[in-house]
Amino acid sequence: MSRDFDVSPELARDIGRLSSRARIVGGAALMLCVFGAFVSPDQFLRSYLVGYMLVLGVVLGSLAILMLHQLTGGAWGLVIRRILEAAVRTVPLMALLFLPLALGVGRLYKWADPALVSGDPLLRIKSAYLNVPFFMGRAVLYFAAWYLLASLMNKYSAEQDAAGANPAAEKLQKLAGPGLLVYGGTVTFAAIDWIMSLDPHWFSTIFGILVMGGQAVSALAFVIVITVFLARRKPMCDVITPAHLHDLGKLMFAFVMLWAYFSFSQLLIIWSANLPEEIPWYLRRFNHGWQWVGLAIIVFHFALPFVLLLSRDIKRDNRRLTSIALWLLVMRCVDLFFLVAPEFSKDSFAFHWLDPMAPIGLGGVWLSSFLLQLKKRALMPVHDPHLEEALTRP
Repeated sequence: MSRDFDVSPELARDIGRLSSRARIVGGAALMLCVFGAFVSPDQFLRSYLVGYMLVLGVVLGSLAILMLHQLTGGAWGLVIRRILEAAVRTVPLMALLFLPLALGVGRLYKWADPALVSGDPLLRIKSAYLNVPFFMGRAVLYFAAWYLLASLMNKYSAEQDAAGANPAAEKLQKLAGPGLLVYGGTVTFAAIDWIMSLDPHWFSTIFGILVMGGQAVSALAFVIVITVFLARRKPMCDVITPAHLHDLGKLMFAFVMLWAYFSFSQLLIIWSANLPEEIPWYLRRFNHGWQWVGLAIIVFHFALPFVLLLSRDIKRDNRRLTSIALWLLVMRCVDLFFLVAPEFSKDSFAFHWLDPMAPIGLGGVWLSSFLLQLKKRALMPVHDPHLEEALTRP
C-alpha cells in the first residue's frame, strides 16, 4: 500500500468546491442574521447562542476525542486524527465568533441587569460570580486553555510527522491526561456561564457533564460525515474500510448512550427531589408545547439512533451511517434549542426564522474554515506506532 497520504489533486479540488459552497451558504445565512439582529436583537442573540454552542460542541468534542485517543492508544483513532486536528485548529475562529455574545451579555442574561440584581436577594449573593467583568475574564481563560491544548496537540503531532521520534508520541500521551482534566473543568464552567445562567435561579451539578456528552456526539457525528467523504476519494479510499466505520459507529452508539444517561440522570435527580428552586426548569419544558420538543428529542436523539446503531450492517454501511450522523447533528441543534429557548418563551412554544438561520450561518462559515485546515496536512500520521494496525484493518 502506498504511504503517500498527502491530499490528492482530485480531493483538493473537491474540498475547495465544498469549502466555497459552505462559505457562500454560511455567509448568506449570516447576512440574514445581521438583518435579524437589527430587527430583533434579543431574538438574534438567543438564536446565535444555540448555533454557536452547536459549532463549538463539534470543535471541543473533537479536542476531547483527540486527547482520548492519545491517552488510550490503538488504531481506532488514526483514520480520524487529521480530521480532529483540523477541527481544533479552528479555536481562534470560535473565539472571534464569540464576540456577538460578549457584546450582547446585557440582553441575554438577567444577572447582567444591575436593577434586577439589586431587587433579588439570590442574585445579589451570586453576583460575586455572575457579573460581567468576571464573565468576560472567564471566557478569555476558557479560550486560552482550549487554544493552548489545540496548539500543543497539533505541534507535537507535526513533530511526529517530521521526525518520527518517540518523544513526540510520548509528549502527546503525557499531554492528553491533564488536557482532558482541563477540558472537563473549562467546559463545565463555560456551560454554567453560557447556558445554565440563562436562569440564574436554577442549578444542576450534572449540567457540565451533560454538555460534554452532547459535544462528544456532535463531534463524532461530524467526524463520521467527513470520514465517509474522504473514503470515497484517494488516498483515503485505499485506507478506510468497513471495519473502520464499524469502530466509529460503535463509538457513536456509546456516546449516544452516554448522553442519554446524563440527560436521564439529571431529570431523575431533579424530579425526584422536587425542590422549588430546581423543578421549574423542567416544568417549563413539560408544558406549553415544549413537551413535544422534549418527546422528539427522546425519540429521535436517543431511541431511533439506539435501535439503528445496534445493527452491525448499518455501522459498516457508509451511506446509512452518514445519514444517522447527519441526523444526530440536527438533533444536537434541537437539543440545544430545548436548553435555551424555553427560558425566553415560558408561557408558549416559540420558533423564529433566526433559530435555523444562525446554526446554518455559523456552521457554513466554520465548515469552510475547517476544510481549508484539513488540506494543510497529510491525511494520516505516517510515523505513528499504530499505523500498521490501522492500515491492516480488514
